[in-house]
Amino acid sequence: MRLSKLVKPEFLSARKAVDRIPDRARLLVEASGGGVIEPSALLDALAERYRHTSTPSELSAYFCSGIGDRNGSGMDVLAIPGLIRSAVAGHWAMTPTLSKMAHDGDIEAYNLPQGVLAQLLRESAARRPGLITKVGLGTFCDPRQGGGKLNTATSTDLVEVLSLHDEEYLFYPSPSFDVAFIRGTTADENGNLTLEHETAKLGVLAAATAARNSGGLVVAQVKRIAGAHTLNAKSVVVPGHLIDIVVLDENQRQTAINDYNPAFSGEVYVPFGRAPAMALSERKVVARRALDEIELGSVVNLGVGMADGVATAALEEGRLEEMTLTVEQGMIGGVPERGVIFGVSWNPEAVIDHSSQFDFYDGGGLDVTCLGFAEVDRDGNVNSSLVDGRIFGAGGFINISQAAKKVVFCGSLTAGGLRTDLSEGHLRVTTEGKHHKFIEKVRQITFNAQLARERGQEVIYVTERAVFVLGDEGPVLVEVAPGWTADQIVALMDFEPKRADQILLMSTSLFAEHRTPHTPTPPPGHADGAREKEH
Repeated sequence: MRLSKLVKPEFLSARKAVDRIPDRARLLVEASGGGVIEPSALLDALAERYRHTSTPSELSAYFCSGIGDRNGSGMDVLAIPGLIRSAVAGHWAMTPTLSKMAHDGDIEAYNLPQGVLAQLLRESAARRPGLITKVGLGTFCDPRQGGGKLNTATSTDLVEVLSLHDEEYLFYPSPSFDVAFIRGTTADENGNLTLEHETAKLGVLAAATAARNSGGLVVAQVKRIAGAHTLNAKSVVVPGHLIDIVVLDENQRQTAINDYNPAFSGEVYVPFGRAPAMALSERKVVARRALDEIELGSVVNLGVGMADGVATAALEEGRLEEMTLTVEQGMIGGVPERGVIFGVSWNPEAVIDHSSQFDFYDGGGLDVTCLGFAEVDRDGNVNSSLVDGRIFGAGGFINISQAAKKVVFCGSLTAGGLRTDLSEGHLRVTTEGKHHKFIEKVRQITFNAQLARERGQEVIYVTERAVFVLGDEGPVLVEVAPGWTADQIVALMDFEPKRADQILLMSTSLFAEHRTPHTPTPPPGHADGAREKEH
């Protein structure tokens, strides 16, 4: 696969570059959702070549993070019958068409933890046999629970159980690659790559090294070309000797929704001033309550879904300086974005490789994580990866939730059309959700409650009208919203949880338009004998 040893890379069009890819190639794409360092010109050219020539066919794709915008970009460009034979991915929600192909068994498909896939690039680069880790034990990535296989068409095992010194671990073998697609901002004439306008580094260096040491082809997409020896050596992220082909895309956008914002790439600091308030809704109630679990000086990770509102709540309440917010894509500090460009941060203080970020997470460095949930069962297990029969994937959830000292799961009590009204300063449900989220047994285990108990983690489940903690046998109801009783909460669950001896009332300030300092007073004659919890 590798070109003859040249001092300098070739500078080709995207179409000519993808002409070098043969059938059944193992393709690594290093990018993230929302267009983050996404080599979109290369992906588009590859899809166009296949549509016109039916080659290259039966590719095996590997991507650590979800790549796309949920609307046809990213890896979904390659979701053409015959082009992709198999895919190993950390997250699938950004690529709904490819995800459906996986769900329907049209391709072989795996979902493995994002951190594991990122760290495997380093193992592959060094030609080590694989990664030994506890990440994934007791989840759907454990071979005893499917090993991350997403359909019956997928048979090859990519995960093994090992016993070392009387402890269980999972072994993930190192992959090899025939082609790697990476992206930067600038390449000089010698192929040296910088990422000054990019929002993340991810694992572009590890990806290029892994493909190079596999004997594969490394193709880098950039926005501009510089003269040789004009780049600051310390700014070079991927040295030119690792890159075979450089493709210029002058229309390259920073993310899927913007051309360029220097505050996203950490080049300038944009003062926030007074942040616009988040609309008062059940999402804001959950975000506020989760924020109350974060102590001064905490290092925090925020996940997608309702959990991503915690940053906005902290900014709105002037608490941002009390904590360090991190995102698994490698951002440290600043304020994480929400929605399709989750994984981008405003004003990051540092941007590191995502494999290094996961090293910190896996080693127990996180004080608190706030993560979304789709389902919780009577044992306290959480599913966030298989939602309504759709493959979302775990992303960094498994790495993060297994190692953080405190895990705060954020979500609504019910789903499917839930509508609430907080205009009068208390929670009123105008339309109840059609589906219970606290069920007898989750469809897929993304978080294993029993192992969390054994690790001694503190686990909290926050909803808009009730709060639970993980007890010895499952969730324990500890708080209810003012105006709600424990019986009303339990009636919206598929199992009977344990109840705290004294159930507290969630603070009234959570439901107010503006939060004010609160001094708790016991409510007179509440049906559950509850008192308000101080926040």
